[in-house]
Parts: sequence; structure tokens; C-alpha cells
Amino acid sequence: MAARRYELSDFEWSIIEPLLPNKPRGVPRVDDRRVLNGIYWRLRTGSPWADIPERYGPSTTCYNRFVRWRKLGVWDRIFAAVSAAYDGDLQMVDSSSIRVHQHADAAPGDGTHARCMGRSRGGLTTKIHALVDANGLPITLKLSEGQAHDGRSAADMLDGLGNGQILLADRAYDSDALRAALAERGAWANIKPMPRRRNVPAFSAFLYRYRNLVERFFSKLKHFRAVATRYEKHDANYLALVKLAASRIWIRAYESVA
Repeated sequence: MAARRYELSDFEWSIIEPLLPNKPRGVPRVDDRRVLNGIYWRLRTGSPWADIPERYGPSTTCYNRFVRWRKLGVWDRIFAAVSAAYDGDLQMVDSSSIRVHQHADAAPGDGTHARCMGRSRGGLTTKIHALVDANGLPITLKLSEGQAHDGRSAADMLDGLGNGQILLADRAYDSDALRAALAERGAWANIKPMPRRRNVPAFSAFLYRYRNLVERFFSKLKHFRAVATRYEKHDANYLALVKLAASRIWIRAYESVA
């Protein structure tokens, strides 16, 4: 069946299973692999949670498990574990604007559900900010409003850059403050300078060509339709889905060289 291609392979499950919470006593919970396959089916197709096929169990179980484990930090831990082996010599940062579906915009109450949404040229959007390594695999991910400035939004994503490392970024990240912050840690910002800069910093056009790796990552990420369009009212739920998709990109990279 074509839909089976969304399910976890045995190799993928062997990576994820040890990272899931243990439940040593009490009523056994519904099969983790089946539920996770349902979550990934929804993530890949972008369908409503209620449309998850019956073979993955009740759709409410899939949604409730997703939210409960998000609150427990399970998805964060999985992403942190699979991305721990990144190649840090060369890193790239960029952002991508994601259209917010009208259902996600219809947040009730005081509007706290609708954080990380903002107006930009494309209408109501959310930005995904990504820092990737020399293989185009994600190290750090965060969300912001669609109109947020890329350079200022990335300031807290670069703490891992240190001595001898290089950051590649486009003109949106060109600022003396960001360059100075990296230089203090011994890293070099190979950022394309703004055309009207008076003091033009050193810039390697040869290295800059590798920046397309972050764009390739966003292309892979948007194969997951629940990421390519934001349907989630809660920003925490949406970021968790982004990290689940990114984790699978990492695991498939491991599988390709296994």
C-alpha cells in the first residue's frame, strides 16, 4: 500500500525506540511504534488529526500522545540525540516563511495559541529559522513571526559556534554586532555584505556557494505537508512537528550510510 511509505523503517525505529519514555508499571500503553507511525502519517500528509487511518489506532490517542510527549520534552530529546553528531566546522543559517492556514489563525480566547504568527508580504506567516551543518543537517531550529528580522532572530542560535568554525549566511544577517559576537568566540562570519557597506568585511564567494545546503534542507523539510503549511494553533505543537520531521531527515541520513 502506498501509504505505508510514510511509516518508520526497522532502522528508523531502532534509533527512536530507546529514546522514548519507559513505562515500567501500570496499564500498558498503546503500541508506541503504531502511534508514532500515525503521527508521522499526519505529519507527512498534512491531513487533519481526526483523519489518521484506523490502522494506527484512535486518532485521539495519536494526538494526545503527541501533545503529552511534547510537554514532557520527548520530541526535543529525540531531535537533540540524533543531531548530536553534527559536523560543526562549517555551519549555515537561514529562514523560510510558512503560510499559516486559516484554521490555525482561528485561535480562541486571549490569542496565546497564535504566537509566532505575523503579517508579511505573503499574508499571515510563521518563520522557521534553521542552523545546519556541513552536510545540510539541522542543528538548531526555532520559530518567529513572519515579519521578524532574520539577523536578530538568529542571535540566540549561534552559541555553539566556536574557535575555528565558519558561519555562512546571506545579507539579511549582515550586522557588525553579529560579526563581532562570533569573532569573540574565535568563529568567522562569512556573510554576504550589504551592497552599500562602507567598511566591507572579508568575504569568500567560494565558501558562500555551500550555503545552498540550508536551502536544500528546507526543501526536504517541506516534503512534510504539516510543516509546509502551518495548521497548528499552538506554536509549541508546530515546532514539535518541525523537530519530528527534522529528526527523520537526520535518521535517514544515518540509514543511507549504514
